[in-house]
Amino acid sequence: MRLIVLAALCLAPTWAQDPKPATDPVIDNDRVTVWDVTWTKGQTNPARGHAVDAVVMHIAGSKAGDKAGSAYFSPKGDRRDEHGEATSAPTGAPRSLIIELKDHPVPPIENKTGYPLAFPRPHVKKLLENNRVIVWSYRWNPGEPTPMHFHDKDVVVIYLEDTALTSTTPDGAKTVNNYKAFDIRFNKGNRTHTELLDHGTGSAMMMELK
Repeated sequence: MRLIVLAALCLAPTWAQDPKPATDPVIDNDRVTVWDVTWTKGQTNPARGHAVDAVVMHIAGSKAGDKAGSAYFSPKGDRRDEHGEATSAPTGAPRSLIIELKDHPVPPIENKTGYPLAFPRPHVKKLLENNRVIVWSYRWNPGEPTPMHFHDKDVVVIYLEDTALTSTTPDGAKTVNNYKAFDIRFNKGNRTHTELLDHGTGSAMMMELK
């Protein structure tokens, strides 16, 4: 019996004190576990009491006074009192990304390209920075490509609206990438490119892992 109990504890999820969201994680790899949470009235923040550090990004609606487009760092064992609230926001029900940070550090890749890093850049808005992450938001402007830049870190990206981007590498190769609102991606570092809106509008929140 004692062995069974120990095994169960070893297999328990990192959501140690409160139940994990009803859905499976949208990303789960050696660096992060990402949950896409739509809040219901009275729901307790599922990040409370987690066994690892986490980042919470508010991506739609509002709850507990937090605005869409904001982010905060939730350290291991954080017990802040935060509950879902009803909302009439035009973006729909309150929604957040909860990103657990695993203890698998990867040093930034040395930039030998001669191009600037992805962050900072013109029009970027820094939301959060500490010794583990940099979180920022960005809007692509029609007819204005981003500077050619180098990604030295792994990054979690959530697109906030339907977005079509033409990515061009230094050798001139072009790829058109289409994203739907709330598409979530994990992109590895060691990439160099510039991006330009192919059509329409585009915006995203990004979390770089240090």
